[in-house]
Amino acid sequence: MSDVRHVLVLPDREAAEAVSEALHERFALGEEPQLVRDALAGEDDAEDAQWLVVVEDPAERLDPAALDELAAGHEGWVEK
Repeated sequence: MSDVRHVLVLPDREAAEAVSEALHERFALGEEPQLVRDALAGEDDAEDAQWLVVVEDPAERLDPAALDELAAGHEGWVEK
């Protein structure tokens, strides 16, 4: 097995939570995705933070195109 990690970048916490829930339901993940607040460089305002949804995928079973589609549906993207 490899150490594959997918990072989905979302505009706010609400979108990150919705994507996390959708990932868990759609892919029957063994563990919950990790939500991480990522403050933009030089920004002090919490409103200017992006949220990351980190999904471990050691078996490489998650479809990158499906992850892209899910993130895009919430105004986000997948880090490549």
